[in-house]
Amino acid sequence: MDHRVPAARIVFSPEDRQAILRLIDESLRSGSLTLGPRTSEFEESFARRHDVRHAIAVSSGTSALETIFRILAVEDREVVVPTNTFFATAAAVVHAGGTPRFAEISSATFALSPETVEAALTPATAAVVLVHIGGIITPEVYAIRAVCERAGVALIEDAAHAHGASFTGRPAGTFGQAAAFSFYPTKVMTSGEGGMITTNDDFIRDEAVVYRDQGKAGFLGGDHVRLGSAWRMSELHAAVGLVHLARLDEAISSRRRVAARYDEALKSVPGCTPVPVPAGSTSNYYKYLALLDPGIDRADLKRVLADQTGVSLSGEVYAVPLHRQPVFAGPGAGSFPLADDVCARHICLPVHSDMTDSEADYVVDSLTSVLPEWTTDRAKAR
Repeated sequence: MDHRVPAARIVFSPEDRQAILRLIDESLRSGSLTLGPRTSEFEESFARRHDVRHAIAVSSGTSALETIFRILAVEDREVVVPTNTFFATAAAVVHAGGTPRFAEISSATFALSPETVEAALTPATAAVVLVHIGGIITPEVYAIRAVCERAGVALIEDAAHAHGASFTGRPAGTFGQAAAFSFYPTKVMTSGEGGMITTNDDFIRDEAVVYRDQGKAGFLGGDHVRLGSAWRMSELHAAVGLVHLARLDEAISSRRRVAARYDEALKSVPGCTPVPVPAGSTSNYYKYLALLDPGIDRADLKRVLADQTGVSLSGEVYAVPLHRQPVFAGPGAGSFPLADDVCARHICLPVHSDMTDSEADYVVDSLTSVLPEWTTDRAKAR
């Protein structure tokens, strides 16, 4: 085999590429290029797969979040956000006029806990964002929701990583008042660019379709009644998403097979401990998470792996927590030692939707060849 394993690989079969081209050709021939039949079909299929009443297609996962925050009227209020999330989670709060309030996480799940949510709540809190990091839904999701209900604040899911993931058989996107999914190219399924809002709330659905189309009361005309934006999904992107959605379960099955192989093999690899998926949680393995032993330099390890073996580790989730990002850092950002620790020490092994057993074995063999040297000779040299 070619002894190179990339950090990510975007998979479209020849049959899927042909199907996408046929749908795009229909759109080009009809002239229906935005908010047309492909978008509606994609929304209906996504809602059905994730067991929700409504799915609203938008231009990105970021715009999905901002739309939700605008509907919830977070302006001049606070939104609790885990500090180990992507920039967009907090930035969407700011763009909607609110203030992100960072919260500590559980080192076991990389997610908020009921205790960390309670600690972050203030009289100004409008909502709490639960992020399903790497495609894992925390088993404390119901307890977190109960905390939100008692406080009278909305629970929102950032499900950008979690297409098809579930907890106790219940899909991501169904635990809060609304959820935001991303279809960025590296996700388990993609539309090229795009996002989706899921909700069982009729009001949120009705408002979302207004916000995504420049705040207009109707697609074909009408007054501008909300401060919306150009957050529509094009028919061309919807065609890609519709076809890729049909492959979601197949992709997840392949990723779970690879993850099971990693789980077994890493039991005997020194210096690297897998982050277990909690009981009841069914991950889509957007990321395969593992923790390095303290003292191992992750950047150096990644360089050595890539240079000596051709294995590229996936991007972290996330390498630098938000309270340390320049745009948010400052005296009021807070102290979050658990997030600092897991953000600094975790790695993400490559998982692809078409990954072969031999590729997975090669990743483990490569780690096995590098880590013992790192944990002995290099550690002694420090």
